Amino acid sequence: MANVPDALSDFAHRYTTAWCSQDPGAVAAHYSPSGSLSINGGNPAIGRIAIAGVAREFMTVFPDMQLIMDRLIANGDRIEYHWTLLGTNRGPGGTGHRVRISGVEEWKIGRDGLIEESQGRYDSALYQHQLEHGVEEGFEINPE
Repeated sequence: MANVPDALSDFAHRYTTAWCSQDPGAVAAHYSPSGSLSINGGNPAIGRIAIAGVAREFMTVFPDMQLIMDRLIANGDRIEYHWTLLGTNRGPGGTGHRVRISGVEEWKIGRDGLIEESQGRYDSALYQHQLEHGVEEGFEINPE
């Protein structure tokens, strides 16, 4: 595993900020125009409009969503973006339960310096459990 160049680290920080912005287009702007995002092996969202749709779904479910970048790892021609999502399920039909899940996106960066392909994964069973039951006491949206 190699060190991550500063420019890529800066890009990942901007990507994290975009996820916290409640602006799906800001997330999609980090992808190549024909880039793709696949989550847990599902059908990929291809193109910025589709990727913005995926971001919008999470932002709607979690209006207070925060994404934390846990680490960034260069692994050959792939970049691993490790993250933790914090939020309260207050979107339409929401349970009001708090969620804290971690996952990873494996990125392939295109020649334009944007994400050409992202394959994301997280523990979907844990996610569903937390949507239904929440997380343990002491969970904070704005940890200091």
